[in-house]
Amino acid sequence: MEEKSFRQRFLNKRTILVVLLAAVIIVTGAAAGLLKASENPSFCATCHIVEPYYLSWKDSPLLDHKHAEENITCQQCHERSIPEKALEGLNFIIGNYKVPLEGGPEEMREFCLECHSEDGQGSSWEEIIAATDFEESNPHDSHHGEQECNVCHNMHEPSYVFCSQCHIFDWIDDLDKEVWITED
Repeated sequence: MEEKSFRQRFLNKRTILVVLLAAVIIVTGAAAGLLKASENPSFCATCHIVEPYYLSWKDSPLLDHKHAEENITCQQCHERSIPEKALEGLNFIIGNYKVPLEGGPEEMREFCLECHSEDGQGSSWEEIIAATDFEESNPHDSHHGEQECNVCHNMHEPSYVFCSQCHIFDWIDDLDKEVWITED
């Protein structure tokens, strides 16, 4: 009987098909595992450039931690599609990024108003104005008109009292100095 060569024994169509199928299953499983892991905020901290943001979210006086205390994860504000997540991972690996990172919602005010309301069902700018009660002024009812929330409210760094550029209001002194900075 003639002995088969390595090529005849192992490189037949069925063997190649089984190897390719196994590779697809392994790659799909790994991708699914990474996708599931990326739902946990601690996964974000595996990238050294994101770790400070995660640590701030986990424990700090800043607004990102206030969100964490309400069980709001990073991913709820930083929504990414699978291709966007893959591109972010690739950009991290090749060093194609700038610090500080960007990546919050494009339409900040509308995004914030989806959650911030008295009933938790979203609200309008007028409702935010009505809910803000300072005697001498209302920073949400500004002569500058409707501002994006992040003009004052920042998640990963101290928030900024925009009004303090020109005005001195008593309520500014009552703000937590770890969370709010003013124009001195």
